[in-house]
Amino acid sequence: MQKTLVMIKPDATPRRLIGKIISRFEEKGLEIIGLKMNVISEEQARENYSVHEGRDYCEKLIDYITAGPVVFMVLRGKNAIDVTRMLMGSTFGHEAAPGTIRGDYAISKRLTCYTVQTQPSPQKKKLLFSLRMKKLSNTIKQT
Repeated sequence: MQKTLVMIKPDATPRRLIGKIISRFEEKGLEIIGLKMNVISEEQARENYSVHEGRDYCEKLIDYITAGPVVFMVLRGKNAIDVTRMLMGSTFGHEAAPGTIRGDYAISKRLTCYTVQTQPSPQKKKLLFSLRMKKLSNTIKQT
């Protein structure tokens, strides 16, 4: 069984897509073993996206990811990483096939509903503000 982390980005909240996105993973048979909603601070976003510093899109990216709540969920299942990527579709919504989450819900090249982290970089680990897969999974198991 594999685990993977999905982040539903801020644009999904006002569009009322969180439940629809979560349902796609559940309907495919992936088990949600952790779920948390939080707002990413500007400091966390700057740490996370430091590799993009100086690029023309960096400030827009920081503004976007801090604009509202994000939902983190840890999924578990057979081939969870590949299954999640298949359900997500191509990185950019305009390139994603209909029937994939991005193909159905992404509204622009840069604003996608979510991302997946299978092996977070050191910067991504800090962004997860103590929400690493192990910690979140353990929290859920204890309840």
